[in-house]
Amino acid sequence: LCQEARAHHFVSVCVNARFVPLCVRLLQGSGVLTCTVVGFPLGATSGYAKVEETRQAVREGAREIDMVLAIGELKAGNDRVVQHEIASIAEASHAGGALLKVIIETALLDDGEKVRACRASAAAGADFVKTSTGFAKAGATVYDVLLMRHRVGEGVGVKAAGGIRTLADALKMLVAGANRLGASAGVALLQEISAL
Repeated sequence: LCQEARAHHFVSVCVNARFVPLCVRLLQGSGVLTCTVVGFPLGATSGYAKVEETRQAVREGAREIDMVLAIGELKAGNDRVVQHEIASIAEASHAGGALLKVIIETALLDDGEKVRACRASAAAGADFVKTSTGFAKAGATVYDVLLMRHRVGEGVGVKAAGGIRTLADALKMLVAGANRLGASAGVALLQEISAL
C-alpha cells in the first residue's frame, strides 16, 4: 500500500493505528501522509478514548485523523455531546499538526441527521466530513456528497469514501463537490485514466 501511494503520489495512506509507525517509516520523504482511524468502525468508544487514540497517533507521526462520529449520540439528539467530542479530537489533532476528518456514516443516517452531523463537524473545527467507513451497508452516494457539500460550505472539505470503484464513480463524486476520494481501487482508477 505504501509503495503504491509513493509511486502514484496519493495524498495519504489510511491504516489502523497499530501500523502508523511502520507507515511513517515507509513513507518518509515521499510527501505522502500517514492517516489513521479513531473510534473505528462504530464510533461507539468514549470521547476520552478517542482523544487518547488521537494523541498517540499524532505522537507516532499520523498527520490525518479519520474519526467515526458518535452515531448513537447523534441519533439520540445529543448534538452538543457530538460537537464537544469532535471539538476535543480536533484540538488534539491540530495540536499535533494533523487534519481531522469526521466520518458521519451516511448509510446509517436520515437526511436530517446528516445535516446535523455536518453542522456539528463544521462548528467543532473539523477539516473534512467523510461519507463512510466502508463497513456499513452502503458507501458514498452522489446525493450524500451534494448534501454534505451544501451543508458545510466551502470552508470544510468533503471526502467521498466507500464503493468508488470506477473512473465514472470518481468523477461523479468530484462533480458533486468532493475534495477528496477514499478508494481502495486508487491504482485501478489511475490505470483507467491512463487507458483513455
